[in-house]
Amino acid sequence: MDSLVDRNHTAVTGFILRGLTDDPGLCVILFVIILGTYLVTISGNLSTITLIRLSPQLHHPMYFFLSHLAFVDICLPSSVTPNTLVNFLVEKNTISYLGCGFQLGSVVFFGTSECFLLAAMAYDRFVAICSPLLYSTKMSSQVCVQLLAVTYVGGFINAASFTLSFFSLFFCGPNQVTHFFCDFAPLVELSCSDVSVAAVVPSFSSGSIIAVTVFVVAVSYIYILVTVLRMCSAEGRQAISTCTSHLTAVTLYYGTVTFIYVMPKSTFSTDQNKVVSVCYMVVIPMLNPLIYSLRNKEIKGALRRVLGTKIHS
Repeated sequence: MDSLVDRNHTAVTGFILRGLTDDPGLCVILFVIILGTYLVTISGNLSTITLIRLSPQLHHPMYFFLSHLAFVDICLPSSVTPNTLVNFLVEKNTISYLGCGFQLGSVVFFGTSECFLLAAMAYDRFVAICSPLLYSTKMSSQVCVQLLAVTYVGGFINAASFTLSFFSLFFCGPNQVTHFFCDFAPLVELSCSDVSVAAVVPSFSSGSIIAVTVFVVAVSYIYILVTVLRMCSAEGRQAISTCTSHLTAVTLYYGTVTFIYVMPKSTFSTDQNKVVSVCYMVVIPMLNPLIYSLRNKEIKGALRRVLGTKIHS
């Protein structure tokens, strides 16, 4: 049952997710691609976490945050991808009202946590390059734990604003969500109640978080750039090399987040939104382990040592 009669209104108790496409042939292709991407994402990020845990030389702040980024990059696609894969196999993919709220909250929580983690990693690079003598003090274990607490508390607060706003809405009409997951914007379009407050609160919350974290990243890299320009060329190249992976991840993530949550909805179509959402929640979590390992000498060295130990044992 997708609806429940209540006095003169019909309250929707479930939703139908329209998915990425209605083309059966394209569904098969997308199923294979997304399943493969998801499996690579899980294995890549689990490998990153395991390598950092097993390698004492990686037990310092940058890799502490990287291990949590890998954890978030497992959980974010896991909130959506299994249900998306099911959507390719069934004629009508339904999700309950409570399930929809839980999925929305999970996506927002882990997505917001990634914003804070990228900002914390930018601050870590700023301290390492601009104040190397004070690095052990400014990035002590206590400071790292505090930054991590801010990350997950911020994610919880933003997720709560979206979830409570969703549960404050009343749905009494069509229940087909024009997306492959319970995104907030298409759900608001289906609501029969006044959405003025329910739509503003999450927008303000997420907008504030994006603005603050982007500000931290931007200021950190401005100071890093100024410091690097004062160094000799060899030192400058070495300092920049430690930042390129993070800058690549920041550019990819904030580029897609800005497209989805900041740009006016009138500037892009629903299909474009779906494509960018796939990049944001499926592709980027797969790319992050590659981005942080391919040009990172410490990770490649730790991997060689771990593999060498396993072979010789």
